[in-house]
Amino acid sequence: MPSPPLTLQTTTLWEYPSQHYGNSEQGSSTYKGATPSWVIWNLLQRYTKPGQVVLDPMCGSGTTCDVAEDTGRTCIAFDLQPTRKEIEAADARDLPLGEEVIDFVFIDPPYGKNLKYSGKPECIGELDARDQAYFDAMRVVFEESWRVLKPGGHLAVYVCDVWNRNLFVPIGSHFLFMLSQIFEVVDHISVVRHNKDLDKGNYHKAAEATNFYLRGFNHLLILRKPEDVETTPKKKLAKRTHGGQRGKPGAQNVQAKPKRRKPRGGRASDLL
Repeated sequence: MPSPPLTLQTTTLWEYPSQHYGNSEQGSSTYKGATPSWVIWNLLQRYTKPGQVVLDPMCGSGTTCDVAEDTGRTCIAFDLQPTRKEIEAADARDLPLGEEVIDFVFIDPPYGKNLKYSGKPECIGELDARDQAYFDAMRVVFEESWRVLKPGGHLAVYVCDVWNRNLFVPIGSHFLFMLSQIFEVVDHISVVRHNKDLDKGNYHKAAEATNFYLRGFNHLLILRKPEDVETTPKKKLAKRTHGGQRGKPGAQNVQAKPKRRKPRGGRASDLL
Protein backbone atom coordinates (compact mmCIF):
# COMPACT_ATOMS: atom_id res chain seq x y z
CA MET A 1 0.00 0.00 0.00
CA PRO A 2 1.55 3.36 -1.02
CA SER A 3 2.35 5.92 1.63
CA PRO A 4 0.52 9.28 1.73
CA PRO A 5 1.84 12.02 -0.61
CA LEU A 6 4.89 13.86 0.65
CA THR A 7 4.72 17.55 1.45
CA LEU A 8 7.19 19.87 3.12
CA GLN A 9 6.87 20.03 6.88
CA THR A 10 6.17 23.64 7.87
CA THR A 11 6.35 23.68 11.69
CA THR A 12 8.95 22.59 14.22
CA LEU A 13 6.88 19.48 14.99
CA TRP A 14 7.28 16.95 12.18
CA GLU A 15 5.12 13.86 11.72
CA TYR A 16 4.38 11.40 8.91
CA PRO A 17 2.54 8.09 9.30
CA SER A 18 5.10 5.90 7.53
CA GLN A 19 8.82 5.12 7.74
CA HIS A 20 9.03 5.30 3.95
CA TYR A 21 7.36 7.27 1.16
CA GLY A 22 5.98 6.27 -2.23
CA ASN A 23 5.37 2.73 -3.45
CA SER A 24 8.70 1.30 -2.28
CA GLU A 25 11.04 1.57 0.66
CA GLN A 26 14.20 3.64 1.01
CA GLY A 27 17.02 1.91 2.86
CA SER A 28 15.89 -1.32 4.50
CA SER A 29 12.89 -1.86 6.75
CA THR A 30 14.75 -4.75 8.39
CA TYR A 31 17.65 -2.54 9.48
CA LYS A 32 17.20 -1.63 13.14
CA GLY A 33 17.52 2.07 13.82
CA ALA A 34 16.98 3.10 10.19
CA THR A 35 16.25 6.78 9.57
CA PRO A 36 12.73 7.68 8.38
CA SER A 37 13.28 8.48 4.72
CA TRP A 38 10.70 11.27 4.67
CA VAL A 39 12.86 13.22 7.16
CA ILE A 40 15.82 13.14 4.77
CA TRP A 41 13.52 14.03 1.85
CA ASN A 42 12.33 17.15 3.65
CA LEU A 43 15.89 18.20 4.46
CA LEU A 44 17.17 17.74 0.91
CA GLN A 45 14.22 19.65 -0.53
CA ARG A 46 14.88 22.61 1.76
CA TYR A 47 18.67 22.77 1.97
CA THR A 48 20.02 21.36 -1.29
CA LYS A 49 19.52 21.65 -5.03
CA PRO A 50 19.54 18.94 -7.72
CA GLY A 51 23.09 17.92 -8.58
CA GLN A 52 24.58 18.91 -5.23
CA VAL A 53 26.61 16.51 -3.09
CA VAL A 54 25.16 14.98 0.07
CA LEU A 55 27.27 13.14 2.65
CA ASP A 56 26.09 10.52 5.13
CA PRO A 57 29.12 9.32 7.16
CA MET A 58 27.04 6.80 9.18
CA CYS A 59 24.85 5.54 6.38
CA GLY A 60 23.55 2.26 7.80
CA SER A 61 21.21 0.61 5.30
CA GLY A 62 21.59 3.42 2.75
CA THR A 63 18.40 5.43 3.23
CA THR A 64 20.20 8.66 2.34
CA CYS A 65 21.54 7.06 -0.86
CA ASP A 66 18.03 6.21 -2.02
CA VAL A 67 16.51 9.58 -1.15
CA ALA A 68 19.39 11.40 -2.86
CA GLU A 69 18.82 9.34 -6.02
CA ASP A 70 15.08 10.04 -5.91
CA THR A 71 15.70 13.78 -5.66
CA GLY A 72 18.57 14.09 -8.16
CA ARG A 73 21.35 14.62 -5.65
CA THR A 74 24.73 12.87 -5.50
CA CYS A 75 25.29 10.86 -2.33
CA ILE A 76 28.64 9.99 -0.77
CA ALA A 77 28.10 7.36 1.90
CA PHE A 78 30.36 5.77 4.49
CA ASP A 79 29.92 3.29 7.31
CA LEU A 80 32.20 1.09 9.40
CA GLN A 81 30.20 -1.88 8.17
CA PRO A 82 28.83 -1.20 4.67
CA THR A 83 25.56 -2.94 3.84
CA ARG A 84 25.55 -2.25 0.08
CA LYS A 85 27.91 -1.35 -2.74
CA GLU A 86 27.13 2.38 -2.68
CA ILE A 87 28.52 2.65 0.86
CA GLU A 88 32.29 2.73 1.39
CA ALA A 89 34.03 1.52 4.53
CA ALA A 90 35.29 4.47 6.59
CA ASP A 91 35.14 5.93 10.09
CA ALA A 92 33.05 9.12 10.40
CA ARG A 93 35.89 10.55 12.51
CA ASP A 94 38.43 10.21 9.69
CA LEU A 95 36.78 10.70 6.31
CA PRO A 96 38.76 10.13 3.09
CA LEU A 97 37.59 13.46 1.64
CA GLY A 98 39.10 16.81 0.85
CA GLU A 99 38.15 20.04 2.57
CA GLU A 100 34.95 21.92 1.75
CA VAL A 101 33.68 19.53 -0.95
CA ILE A 102 30.24 18.65 0.46
CA ASP A 103 27.00 20.66 0.17
CA PHE A 104 24.99 18.90 2.88
CA VAL A 105 25.78 16.44 5.68
CA PHE A 106 23.23 14.18 7.35
CA ILE A 107 24.12 12.22 10.49
CA ASP A 108 21.94 9.71 12.33
CA PRO A 109 24.41 8.47 14.96
CA PRO A 110 24.04 5.61 17.43
CA TYR A 111 22.92 6.92 20.80
CA GLY A 112 22.89 3.92 23.09
CA LYS A 113 23.93 0.32 23.36
CA ASN A 114 20.40 -1.02 22.92
CA LEU A 115 21.11 -1.83 19.26
CA LYS A 116 23.92 -3.93 17.83
CA TYR A 117 25.88 -2.22 15.07
CA SER A 118 29.21 -3.41 13.64
CA GLY A 119 30.48 -4.90 16.90
CA LYS A 120 33.90 -3.45 16.12
CA PRO A 121 35.74 -1.91 19.10
CA GLU A 122 36.21 1.37 17.20
CA CYS A 123 32.45 1.66 16.55
CA ILE A 124 30.78 4.59 18.31
CA GLY A 125 27.76 2.31 18.71
CA GLU A 126 29.81 0.33 21.23
CA LEU A 127 30.05 3.41 23.49
CA ASP A 128 27.51 4.09 26.21
CA ALA A 129 25.89 7.53 25.92
CA ARG A 130 26.11 7.78 29.71
CA ASP A 131 29.90 7.93 29.42
CA GLN A 132 32.04 10.88 28.39
CA ALA A 133 33.81 8.78 25.76
CA TYR A 134 30.66 8.82 23.61
CA PHE A 135 30.56 12.62 23.48
CA ASP A 136 34.32 12.80 22.89
CA ALA A 137 33.89 10.55 19.85
CA MET A 138 30.96 12.55 18.50
CA ARG A 139 32.94 15.79 18.81
CA VAL A 140 35.43 14.38 16.32
CA VAL A 141 32.59 13.40 13.98
CA PHE A 142 31.28 16.96 14.11
CA GLU A 143 34.77 18.35 13.44
CA GLU A 144 35.06 16.19 10.34
CA SER A 145 31.66 17.36 9.14
CA TRP A 146 32.79 20.97 9.56
CA ARG A 147 36.01 20.24 7.64
CA VAL A 148 34.41 18.67 4.56
CA LEU A 149 31.35 20.94 4.41
CA LYS A 150 31.40 23.92 2.06
CA PRO A 151 30.87 27.38 3.58
CA GLY A 152 27.14 28.01 3.51
CA GLY A 153 26.43 24.28 3.54
CA HIS A 154 24.12 22.64 6.07
CA LEU A 155 24.44 19.84 8.59
CA ALA A 156 21.49 17.93 10.09
CA VAL A 157 21.80 15.61 13.09
CA TYR A 158 18.95 13.22 13.96
CA VAL A 159 19.17 11.80 17.48
CA CYS A 160 17.13 10.71 20.49
CA ASP A 161 17.70 11.23 24.21
CA VAL A 162 18.34 8.25 26.49
CA TRP A 163 16.61 7.24 29.69
CA ASN A 164 17.91 4.13 31.40
CA ARG A 165 17.74 2.96 35.01
CA ASN A 166 16.70 6.28 36.46
CA LEU A 167 19.35 8.18 34.52
CA PHE A 168 18.31 10.65 31.82
CA VAL A 169 20.91 11.75 29.24
CA PRO A 170 19.70 14.75 27.16
CA ILE A 171 21.82 13.94 24.12
CA GLY A 172 20.00 16.39 21.87
CA SER A 173 20.70 19.31 24.19
CA HIS A 174 24.36 18.39 24.55
CA PHE A 175 24.78 18.02 20.79
CA LEU A 176 23.13 21.38 20.14
CA PHE A 177 25.50 23.06 22.61
CA MET A 178 28.54 21.41 21.04
CA LEU A 179 27.54 22.21 17.48
CA SER A 180 26.50 25.80 18.19
CA GLN A 181 30.11 26.66 19.00
CA ILE A 182 31.28 26.23 15.40
CA PHE A 183 28.07 26.26 13.33
CA GLU A 184 25.17 28.66 13.00
CA VAL A 185 22.00 27.14 14.44
CA VAL A 186 19.22 27.15 11.84
CA ASP A 187 16.53 25.38 13.86
CA HIS A 188 15.68 22.60 16.29
CA ILE A 189 12.91 20.25 15.15
CA SER A 190 10.98 17.63 17.13
CA VAL A 191 10.13 14.55 15.04
CA VAL A 192 7.31 12.37 16.38
CA ARG A 193 8.41 8.77 16.85
CA HIS A 194 6.23 5.94 15.58
CA ASN A 195 8.13 3.23 17.41
CA LYS A 196 6.05 0.06 17.76
CA ASP A 197 6.94 -0.13 21.45
CA LEU A 198 4.92 3.04 21.99
CA ASP A 199 1.79 1.05 21.10
CA LYS A 200 2.37 -1.48 23.85
CA GLY A 201 0.11 -0.97 26.85
CA ASN A 202 2.57 -2.55 29.28
CA TYR A 203 5.20 0.09 28.38
CA HIS A 204 2.78 2.87 29.27
CA LYS A 205 1.76 1.14 32.49
CA ALA A 206 5.43 0.84 33.47
CA ALA A 207 5.98 4.52 32.71
CA GLU A 208 3.10 5.45 34.99
CA ALA A 209 4.05 3.04 37.76
CA THR A 210 7.71 4.03 37.94
CA ASN A 211 7.29 7.70 37.01
CA PHE A 212 9.29 8.02 33.80
CA TYR A 213 8.50 9.11 30.23
CA LEU A 214 8.73 7.06 27.06
CA ARG A 215 10.71 8.74 24.30
CA GLY A 216 8.03 10.29 22.09
CA PHE A 217 10.21 12.35 19.74
CA ASN A 218 13.62 12.58 18.15
CA HIS A 219 15.69 15.76 17.90
CA LEU A 220 16.49 17.06 14.43
CA LEU A 221 19.23 19.68 14.72
CA ILE A 222 19.78 21.81 11.62
CA LEU A 223 22.95 23.89 11.36
CA ARG A 224 24.84 25.92 8.82
CA LYS A 225 28.54 26.48 8.24
CA PRO A 226 29.09 30.26 7.96
CA GLU A 227 29.87 31.65 4.52
CA ASP A 228 32.81 33.48 6.05
CA VAL A 229 34.34 30.93 8.40
CA GLU A 230 36.26 33.75 10.10
CA THR A 231 32.95 34.60 11.76
CA THR A 232 32.93 31.27 13.61
CA PRO A 233 33.00 31.94 17.39
CA LYS A 234 36.58 32.48 18.45
CA LYS A 235 36.36 31.81 22.17
CA LYS A 236 37.23 28.39 23.49
CA LEU A 237 35.05 27.02 26.23
CA ALA A 238 36.31 24.97 29.11
CA LYS A 239 35.69 21.27 28.74
CA ARG A 240 32.57 20.27 30.62
CA THR A 241 30.96 16.91 31.20
CA HIS A 242 27.44 15.90 30.38
CA GLY A 243 24.80 15.27 33.01
CA GLY A 244 24.83 11.50 32.80
CA GLN A 245 28.57 10.91 32.97
CA ARG A 246 29.78 7.92 34.94
CA GLY A 247 33.49 8.18 34.15
CA LYS A 248 36.07 10.92 34.45
CA PRO A 249 35.60 14.28 32.71
CA GLY A 250 36.98 14.31 30.13
CA ALA A 251 31.40 12.54 -5.97
CA GLN A 252 32.17 16.05 -7.49
CA ASN A 253 35.64 17.49 -7.00
CA VAL A 254 36.14 15.14 -4.07
CA GLN A 255 39.84 14.55 -3.65
CA ALA A 256 41.91 12.56 -1.20
CA LYS A 257 41.96 13.86 2.34
CA PRO A 258 44.72 16.42 2.97
CA LYS A 259 46.28 17.27 6.31
CA ARG A 260 43.51 18.07 8.80
CA ARG A 261 42.68 21.76 9.22
CA LYS A 262 41.18 22.95 12.48
CA PRO A 263 37.90 24.85 12.44
CA ARG A 264 38.73 28.53 12.81
CA GLY A 265 37.70 29.75 16.18
CA GLY A 266 38.75 26.60 18.06
CA ARG A 267 38.30 22.89 17.79
CA ALA A 268 34.98 21.35 18.70
CA SER A 269 36.84 19.00 21.04
CA ASP A 270 37.83 21.99 23.18
CA LEU A 271 34.24 22.92 23.79
CA LEU A 272 32.97 20.35 26.30
